[in-house]
Amino acid sequence: MEGGGGSGNKTTGGLAGFFGAGGAGYSHADLAGVPLTGMNPLSPYLNVDPRYLVQDTDEFILPTGANKTRGRFELAFFTIGGCCMTGAAFGAMNGLRLGLKETQNMAWSKPRNVQILNMVTRQGALWANTLGSLALLYSAFGVVIEKTRGAEDDLNTVAAGTMTGMLYKCTVSEMALDSQFCVLLSGS
Repeated sequence: MEGGGGSGNKTTGGLAGFFGAGGAGYSHADLAGVPLTGMNPLSPYLNVDPRYLVQDTDEFILPTGANKTRGRFELAFFTIGGCCMTGAAFGAMNGLRLGLKETQNMAWSKPRNVQILNMVTRQGALWANTLGSLALLYSAFGVVIEKTRGAEDDLNTVAAGTMTGMLYKCTVSEMALDSQFCVLLSGS
């Protein structure tokens, strides 16, 4: 049975043996004595005992006494990056909205496109910077509170959010008051 279905010990040249047209084959009867818990037979041509492929343990090694969950410090990087990307996306959408609104009386031309693009990039960067800064403050407060208290609970999250909001509101209010004070001093 030349070039047949893969039983027997015949070899054929070229790629035919690779695709099952010849070569040493294993029938399902050869794998009948191997317990396959939750696995289908991989391939009759794979020369590996499937028992070695079953993993009963975790895929990574943890130091003794380490948690299997990520700590607040590890999550801080995801939080900051995610907030920057979210801020850039929302800022770009807001910039597109503002750009279209401000240039609605202009004809579709290169100057209008440039102005819209400038608004998109300016607003995207502004929002990304703002949300990234808030996430940085929140993450820093969260890590410091967790290390200080020595506990991982919801109180850390509430305290970090409260402190971030207070600090952000304080700086925004001070900047607003400073700008109003400068306007009063200049007499304008």
